[in-house]
Amino acid sequence: MKVKGVLPAIALCAATAIPATAQDALTGDTRLACEAILCLATGTRPSECTPSLARYFSISFKKWSDTLRGRTDFLNLCPAVAMDSKMSTLVTDAVNGAGHCDAASMNAAGMSWTGDSGPSYISNAMPSYCTNYMANAYTDLKTTAARYVGVPERGGYWVEAATYNQALADYNTRIAAEDAARQSTGW
Repeated sequence: MKVKGVLPAIALCAATAIPATAQDALTGDTRLACEAILCLATGTRPSECTPSLARYFSISFKKWSDTLRGRTDFLNLCPAVAMDSKMSTLVTDAVNGAGHCDAASMNAAGMSWTGDSGPSYISNAMPSYCTNYMANAYTDLKTTAARYVGVPERGGYWVEAATYNQALADYNTRIAAEDAARQSTGW
């Protein structure tokens, strides 16, 4: 699991940058930032992630660019980020991808519009910010990543990994019914 690479980096930071007494353990936003990085690096988030992720996602400004900058600044409070360029890359990838790479977000972001007739299809290309986030050396998101069902030209769409098999079966049933209807009308 790639997340194991993050743990030594944060542990190394704690061991070298901070004296090893119980009173000097990471606290406050510094601790929450380090915990948030760990939690954002995995697709299965335990309940212990709730405080740090709540703090991270509560950072919000009127301008989206200010929100991204605020979230980056928060995660950069973790001393491990300054000690490892891969951790810095993880922060950038997480800030850009976390909360935006689920099926609903990718269906909305990948929708192609054609005039007044509404959406014509949903792209099967994962946005680059999601690709970077999923492929980061310190993340373990591939097994929980949203997956594409079908093909764009036939109404394909993104689904969460846990529902992929059922969604694929439903999609194939719908396509078979559409094909049968086309055959019966000679289309």
